[in-house]
Amino acid sequence: MKPSQEMNISVVWCLLVLAFAVKILFSLTAHYFIVEDGGERSVCVTFGFFFFVKAMVILIVTESYLEFGLESGFSNFSESAMQFLEKQGLESRGPVSKLTFKLFLAVLCSLIGAFLTFPGLRLAQMHLDALNLATEKITQTLLHINFLAPLLMVLLWVKPITKDYIMNPPLGKESIPLMSEDTFDTMRLWIIILLCALRLAMMRSHLQAYLNLAQKCMDQMKKEAGRISTIDLQKMVARVFYYLCVIALQYVAPLVMVLHTTLLLKTLGNYSWGIYPESNSDTAVENNPLPSSLYSESPSVNGKMKVTVVQITMALGSLKNIFTPLLFRGLLSFLTWWIAACLFSTSLFGLFYHQYLTVA
Repeated sequence: MKPSQEMNISVVWCLLVLAFAVKILFSLTAHYFIVEDGGERSVCVTFGFFFFVKAMVILIVTESYLEFGLESGFSNFSESAMQFLEKQGLESRGPVSKLTFKLFLAVLCSLIGAFLTFPGLRLAQMHLDALNLATEKITQTLLHINFLAPLLMVLLWVKPITKDYIMNPPLGKESIPLMSEDTFDTMRLWIIILLCALRLAMMRSHLQAYLNLAQKCMDQMKKEAGRISTIDLQKMVARVFYYLCVIALQYVAPLVMVLHTTLLLKTLGNYSWGIYPESNSDTAVENNPLPSSLYSESPSVNGKMKVTVVQITMALGSLKNIFTPLLFRGLLSFLTWWIAACLFSTSLFGLFYHQYLTVA
């Protein structure tokens, strides 16, 4: 077996990290439904329905505006699956219809949006507090870039804004292409990686801004009339520090999700880390035929062990022909874009809420 036909074990690790991050966000969101007091449950349900409608709207936008590649990826998947079923002697019009596929994606997107609701709201509050604490201009600039990082990720897939102007910028009467499509895809991956690194670097400033809530509560209590016991005061301060672990998880989990969906997009989509990759992307989206040696092997050569290995290899090869890089490019591009869009939408709403509504 050639090295290119072997399974990349990094895919397994990325999937495990993604599952762990989603599980943590699910546990935090489920806690809001267990608690009877407060309106967190209503907020999660409201944002879940909002993101469901938003996902349905996004999924009907044509590829000329949002170039995820979902349409071509799903068409390739359906054709490959139909060919596989025909070889097995089964008649089928396809594994799933396009409407069912998009409805499943919309439900998944609504769940992701509900999970990212409170991380986005909390990020907005920490962003405002961190700006008040920052004294240097460079730190304030990095904080603004960090807050707008999800928006920059979203714009990377908006074709009229980024791809058309970067690949073919209008220079006078002629448009000179600055880079190829493969180079643009690689540059997009690197931009997301750098923005994730920036968010990780600004984590300390945001957590410190949250810890300063204890001091803000103390200052607020000094302005109020009345008395409070020392034990109640200690509990109030300790409550802020105990909740720091949850705040850190809400800050890191969306970052981990974006980072690892990007890594999966690079690996499963057959992209390259090189800015000027070799011209091998055309073969990345083609169906990978099974090696002829698998068909020429006789089952009686080395006994049952040889037969089992050949059958497993043929089954994995058939699955690889069905789930092609073209499908993974469209699906993972959409998921990466959606996570960034949900995080920016919730943080933008949180910024408006903490900046204007709480003051009012």
